[in-house]
Amino acid sequence: MSTRPQIIARERRKLVEEQERIAGELERLREAIQIEVDVDAEEGDPDLIEREKNVALLSQLEGRLARVQAAIRSIDKGRYGTCERCGKEIPTERLEVRPDATLCLTCQVEVEKLIKRGQMPRDQQELE
Repeated sequence: MSTRPQIIARERRKLVEEQERIAGELERLREAIQIEVDVDAEEGDPDLIEREKNVALLSQLEGRLARVQAAIRSIDKGRYGTCERCGKEIPTERLEVRPDATLCLTCQVEVEKLIKRGQMPRDQQELE
């Protein structure tokens, strides 16, 4: 069975690979968005729709990249695997599934409930 430091080292490698993959995808999307769309394009124009999809995907990937980079920084600072909300250790099983997890499952569920009720803005705590 792997020790926690071995698991953290493995998760760091996964995170770095994910960071590189996302960075490549972001570069590709940014290039695609640079292609100018005709300002007189009609609603429903396939080029305009594709551009809008790329802009939405770009935003999602930028958020994902930020979470991955935060997890890498957390590892480097020795705080990886500790819930940012309650301070308890995040179970190894959760980290293996979500290497960028910053909350234990209990806190994640609580935060999602607060967001649903409108008691916590989405930008204050990103959903995983």
